[in-house]
Amino acid sequence: MIRRIRVEDGNGIRIDRYLSDCCPELSRSYLQKLLKNGSISVDGKIVKSNYKITEGESILLDVPEAVEPEILPEAIVLDILYEDEDIIMINKPKGMVVHPAAGHASGTLVNALLAHCKDLSGINGILRPGIVHRIDRDTTGVLVACKNDMAHNAIAEQLKVHSITRIYYAIVHGRIQEDGVIDAPIGRHPTDRKKMSINQKNGKSAVTHYHVLQHFDRFTYVECRLETGRTHQIRVHMASIGHPLLGDTVYGPAKCPYPKLQGQTLHAGVLGICHPRTGEYLEVQAPLPVYFVELLEKFSAK
Repeated sequence: MIRRIRVEDGNGIRIDRYLSDCCPELSRSYLQKLLKNGSISVDGKIVKSNYKITEGESILLDVPEAVEPEILPEAIVLDILYEDEDIIMINKPKGMVVHPAAGHASGTLVNALLAHCKDLSGINGILRPGIVHRIDRDTTGVLVACKNDMAHNAIAEQLKVHSITRIYYAIVHGRIQEDGVIDAPIGRHPTDRKKMSINQKNGKSAVTHYHVLQHFDRFTYVECRLETGRTHQIRVHMASIGHPLLGDTVYGPAKCPYPKLQGQTLHAGVLGICHPRTGEYLEVQAPLPVYFVELLEKFSAK
């Protein structure tokens, strides 16, 4: 399979590192093997793993056709908030990956859905059946999956035009004095390809409305409404104004004051869509997880 990638950002980054972010389905060691075998070229010239890319270059990969792994159904208990013949809305727990990927071949939401549902949409391929949008592994809350392609296309269009209601709840570092709006484009981090960042040059439009719910001694409990749904949007936006999410060691302090949190304190509390078949507005709420409630109670008692 021939794949061509045009370098739009990332000047000076090693090609194996750059490609491992652009092609997450390919491991870095596998990419290094392709480079060693002469299967990757830049502007027509074979290069090695230590080659550093330049904006505007064209990378050509000759990747052997891979045999897709079989994704097996697993009897994992799901917290189902709503379900009908077209869609299913799940309250995803902390630590669950949405679909199989490198290092996560089982125990994902997709494995659980395959065991629960007779049919799922196939638009996103066999690794992501039914999946039309995602939330991070350590983010909890509402996620909708589609049982057929009609529903998938309808929900995807709503995501595209930003007509879906998405309300998140988070605990952030510091004391936010008033409500606000963050309107800042998000794109791949210029030096750390595994992170996102405010990127005025190559980022995509991203808008987050935040509302203060409660102040604590060192933290603030906030509600965030998304106009857009970029990767890590709330995490990046809140960190950009000096209020990273509690537990987020990627965009916040490297050492979490509460190490048992297992990642960012973020919950997708409300998801509202127009039903793909009836067109009627459907809004589903997911209660705060126990760990989140306990944190709020602990901070309130101080």
